[in-house]
Amino acid sequence: MSYRLDGLVAALLADDGSEAWPGAVPARVENVLGSMPRAARAGVRAAAAAVDAYALLRAGRGMGRLTPQERETVLSSLAARPALLPVLDALKVPVMLAAGTERMLHKEPPARPVLPPPADPPLDCVPSTEWPARATADAVVVGSGAGGAVAARTLARAGMRVLVLEEGRHHTTGDFGRRAPLDRFTELYRDGGGTIALGNPPVVLPVGRAVGGTTVVNSGTCYRTPDHVLERWRDTFGLPLADADAFGAYLDEAERTLQVATQPMDVLGRNGRTALLGAERLGWEAAPLRRNAPGCKGSCQCVVGCPTGAKQSVQLSVLPDACSAGARIVTGAYVRRILVERDRPGGPRACGVAVRRPDGSELEILSPLVVVAAGALNSPPLLRRSGLGGHPRLGRNLAVHPAASVAGRFAEPVTAWQGVLQSVGVEELHGDGILIEATAGPPGMGSFVLPGVGRGLRAELDGANSLATVGAMIADLPSGRVLGARHPLLRYDLAPRDGRRLMRAVTAMGELLFAAGAEEVLTGIAAAPSARTQAELEEKLSRLSARQLHLSAFHPTGTVALGADPQTAPADEHGRLRGVRGVLVADGSALPSCPEVNPQLTIMATSLAVSNGSL
Repeated sequence: MSYRLDGLVAALLADDGSEAWPGAVPARVENVLGSMPRAARAGVRAAAAAVDAYALLRAGRGMGRLTPQERETVLSSLAARPALLPVLDALKVPVMLAAGTERMLHKEPPARPVLPPPADPPLDCVPSTEWPARATADAVVVGSGAGGAVAARTLARAGMRVLVLEEGRHHTTGDFGRRAPLDRFTELYRDGGGTIALGNPPVVLPVGRAVGGTTVVNSGTCYRTPDHVLERWRDTFGLPLADADAFGAYLDEAERTLQVATQPMDVLGRNGRTALLGAERLGWEAAPLRRNAPGCKGSCQCVVGCPTGAKQSVQLSVLPDACSAGARIVTGAYVRRILVERDRPGGPRACGVAVRRPDGSELEILSPLVVVAAGALNSPPLLRRSGLGGHPRLGRNLAVHPAASVAGRFAEPVTAWQGVLQSVGVEELHGDGILIEATAGPPGMGSFVLPGVGRGLRAELDGANSLATVGAMIADLPSGRVLGARHPLLRYDLAPRDGRRLMRAVTAMGELLFAAGAEEVLTGIAAAPSARTQAELEEKLSRLSARQLHLSAFHPTGTVALGADPQTAPADEHGRLRGVRGVLVADGSALPSCPEVNPQLTIMATSLAVSNGSL
């Protein structure tokens, strides 16, 4: 292991040897980095090497050979340089992930469950290494997330022989309960959660990779598509499926399947109740969220796989029905390309897929229907690899719900990680494109970055149980692109309007927390990390821009958009990919604009409409 990384971690955590857990963090950081893309790993190591070189210049020795006090002096000197704060914040992200886990395991070991987790409904899953090199099907579905699962169930129930191809593997509820949250995180997310859209600022965009797709790692929040969004899709993009009555029936079916209901107060947790209190005092519209988690135990681990089986991800709720109707799931299956017969009368037609196994060998599945449901980030590269990427708008129109988080420090413990992970929706500003949700996470795994370095950061870690956290996502202009064919390359440039919305969201979240009784608000912005009054917060924010926020983003959509206009939409209004017969688009990439809410129900309803329309 690199001594540079050891020394940097020790410096960031002010490790003086008085406690055991900081010493275990470097090894866990190495594991986190090992799951990330090569570029992200190289970036972190280059930044760590730069810090080490600075220590050598300043103190005559690298970080790993300095005393705790010398490390503190070097870090304080670095942190005093505004231009270097973003570098330190980038280094802190993997360290915080690892530190939160190790601190929890040493100081607050998880209680053993009173009862074993329930057995998952059976799935007919076969690893690709055990699947024959040649096979046939009536329909192949590429991807097993919200859209792919629904399409597979619909087609299988219609009597078709359906194969679902999933690049990830099948994880069970029992698996989740046996492993630490961070260990699951690095395996359940594509690129170990390190998917990044390049831009100014760069945006972290985590997406799932497993049987069940991102539904395995989402918050469980289930919003119906707003009426005004459906009206836009119908009137502007010419989508008949967006008829309010017809689409409403599909949303109803999705809600029944997922057992969606308002989250009861008894497991909400203090984080959610704090947000409700602040909204009540301000007279703002807020309520517990509707979620697909009947019997939720408040384990606050939705984003790393529910360990109790309460959250009805599609591998528990939709895919079992698909398999009961005859569908089969092939795991570890990277779809290299869609096979196309190009000299057919009437034009090119899909005839199957070529699949690469983890060992590099390949298999072919012949099928007259291919349903593309690899997600908004991976469907465009698949189509390009297949020679089907000729439409000028393919990969464009990427909307992502940019998001920022804020924390409030309270006199009494909040222990935000005890209760529902995403518990309360504050909709006061939703009409202006800002949706605030009380959101926590397992220790160290929230999207909020604690301020400080060295002793200051260590103090924040030690006092984290006094923090309540809320996040806000905005309805963005489609400001991104998915480039590439072999691997997706993401570009996202925050629109000025959306930057203003984000800054307004940070101001509003601060107001909410102060109203609830916060003594201090932490902004997550390195240049202005905290404020003790709303006036101070607003004054500090007035001197900053959204590009200084620590941004994450969720819910990518729109990159193979449906629409009646062949010039602007790669797929037609019924979900058929233009330029080829036999290819349907049935995932988040199909949505023509930002859905403005957590999109699982919207994606499932769209897939129902597209797959039913193909029968």
